[in-house]
Amino acid sequence: MKITRVQYTVRDGFADENKRNIAAVMRELEALGRNDMRYAVYLHEDGKTFMHFVHHNTVEAEAYPTSLAAFKHFQAALKPNHEAAPKVERFTLVDSATPIF
Repeated sequence: MKITRVQYTVRDGFADENKRNIAAVMRELEALGRNDMRYAVYLHEDGKTFMHFVHHNTVEAEAYPTSLAAFKHFQAALKPNHEAAPKVERFTLVDSATPIF
């Protein structure tokens, strides 16, 4: 299983729009009905630092969410609104007490 974590900070006033764009991505992902990936986004208490976690359980799932139209819109809107550039990290799951899939 591959895990990607992306963290970034948006400029003041953009967090609400970013949340709406993230919600659109989630709706598009849910409509696909895939069970080989998990995607969660968290907001730091500062109200403008976002952290995305994507768990891919298959090679095919690695194409999601970045191939979706809603994700492309999300990225395009986000790019000019970064306060701090995204930090991308990749992990491999070693073990989990709670099943991820």
